[in-house]
Parts: sequence; structure tokens; C-alpha cells
Amino acid sequence: MITIDGSEGEGGGQMVRNSCALSLVTGEPFRIENIRAKRTKPGLMRQHVTAVEAACVISGAECTGLAVGGSELTFRPGQVVPGEYHFAVGTAGSTGLVLQTVLMPLVLANAPSRLVLEGGTHNMLAPPFDFIERAFLPIINRMGPQVSARLVRHGFYPRGGGRIEVDIAPAPLLPLTCTTRGPRTGEAAQVVVSGLPFAIAERMLARVRRDLPDWPESAFTLRQLPADQGPGVILMLEAQHSEVTELVSGFGQLGVPGERLARTSAARMNGYLEASAFAGPYLADQLILPFALAGGGAFSTVKPSQHLLTAIDIAQRFTGRRITIEQAPGGEHQVTFS
Repeated sequence: MITIDGSEGEGGGQMVRNSCALSLVTGEPFRIENIRAKRTKPGLMRQHVTAVEAACVISGAECTGLAVGGSELTFRPGQVVPGEYHFAVGTAGSTGLVLQTVLMPLVLANAPSRLVLEGGTHNMLAPPFDFIERAFLPIINRMGPQVSARLVRHGFYPRGGGRIEVDIAPAPLLPLTCTTRGPRTGEAAQVVVSGLPFAIAERMLARVRRDLPDWPESAFTLRQLPADQGPGVILMLEAQHSEVTELVSGFGQLGVPGERLARTSAARMNGYLEASAFAGPYLADQLILPFALAGGGAFSTVKPSQHLLTAIDIAQRFTGRRITIEQAPGGEHQVTFS
């Protein structure tokens, strides 16, 4: 049994989710202690519990210690069974992070699956639905499986209530080499707002126009949702290249001026555009599991985060694969799987 200290490395819920996914694929049981010990509220949150419960449901896995606030759990995987599943976080916890837990086991299953996930779709500290749909899943689809996702209803923090639907046609994961992003083919800057004054969204977009002066006017859009899908506001900046799409998001926060949020998001996008790496920091995190399970390949990324290094450590422990990071002369870092 693999034993993991949840206080090591980045020390977040990613360690639980990735361990469950890898355990289901490899058949390796694990025990994790000190879960999220470095967080302000340590232990499992509702969305982590739902993610582990989802892993148990699709496989008949046995799990002890699973409870909100729990700091230790033991997970013994079962055989993954493809099919139709419905999981509700019950709060604004991220549907995308629940998907992260069960996606790799289901794309490697022996029959198609369909998922309905309810909870948060656009909330802080998790990739928004748009990132999953437009940045992450196109790469998974290039690796062999075909996964499509639909946003049925937005779910902002703290209300939640969002819904996404995912169809999975499984196939073996084929190694990819993704070291160049290719020429830029388009860009988009959108603010989506619900249940808040429209002027907030207008100020955010005005600030982004100043900080991204070479983007065409047609790239900037505002979208107002029905008030019952909020309150919430999110800015999404999208740079489309021939080989990859990068999506930077900024979530409205109580007490944080919209202009400051927009300025920070634009700075992150400019940082990516000035670099030459294939993957931004959040896409790099998401690619560790599929690339490790493909057994080969490589991608380039920006400066590795602690989040990325922790994901690599967990993947190596379950798969036995060697994953290396080497800085290239141009400043980007190449992550290689062997």
C-alpha cells in the first residue's frame, strides 16, 4: 500500500483526487494522512468527499475515514465500471475537480460513460468549465479518447447550483509531444455576470482593453445571466493558438475591486503570451495524469509551480514512470515522461 503524507509538497486536495484516479487505473491501494494540513481549514471539504465518493461509486472501491473535516483515509480500488453517473457536490464545490478524479479511469474503461455533475462551475481555486472544455479536453481528444462537455447551468460561489454533462468515449491514451503552441489564431475576453450590477462587468472589461491593447475590439464581450444563477462575476481571457488554447480566469471577490482583478488577469495573460511554452501553469497541472498514464511524451511549460511538482511526485509513485523537468535555453521548462 502506498502511504502519502498530505502535508508534503503543495499539500492540497489535488493529492487526494490524483491519488484516487491513479489508484483506480493502477490497482494500487493507498493511505493518505494529514490531508490538507497546510490549509486554513485543514481536512477534507465537501467537494473532496464527493470526488472520493464518485471514485468509489464507479468502481466499488472501499474507503475508510471519508468524512468532511477528516484528515486520514484509506482507499482500496475496485474494478472501474463504465456507465451513466450523477454526482452532486451539494455546495458550490467544483464540478471540475470531481471530474478530474473520475475522468482518467473512465477514459481507460472498456465502454462509454456519461456523467452529470452538479455544484460549482465557476469558482475560485478550481478551473472554470470553459478551461476544461476549451483548453484541457482538446488535448485529451488528441490522445485518443473522445470527451465532450456541456455547460447546462452556471454555478457561482457561494450558491452553486450549476450543472455540466460529460460524454466519454474511451480509448488508450497515446503519447504526445507538445513543445510548441503554434501561431496565434484568435483571442477572446469575456466577462460573465449574474445577480450583480452590470457596471462591474463594464469596468472590468474596460481595464482589460487598456492592458491588452493589441487585441481587436471584436474580442471583448459581456454576458449577463439570469439573476438566479448568481450572484457572481468572472473574467475569462482566452488566447487561441494552432496547437493549444490558454484560458486565464479571474473571479469576483467581495471587497476586491473589479479593476484590480482585471489587471491581475491581464498581467497573467501577457506573461503567457511573452513566453514560448506550450502549457500555462494550470494546464500543466492537468496534463500530468494523462501523460503519465500514456507512458511517454513531453510538453513544455512555464516555471514549474509547487502544485505541478506535487502532481509529478504522486504520479511517479503510482505509475513507476520517470518524469523529468529540464529548463530550455529560451526559459521554458520541458516535462518529459518515460
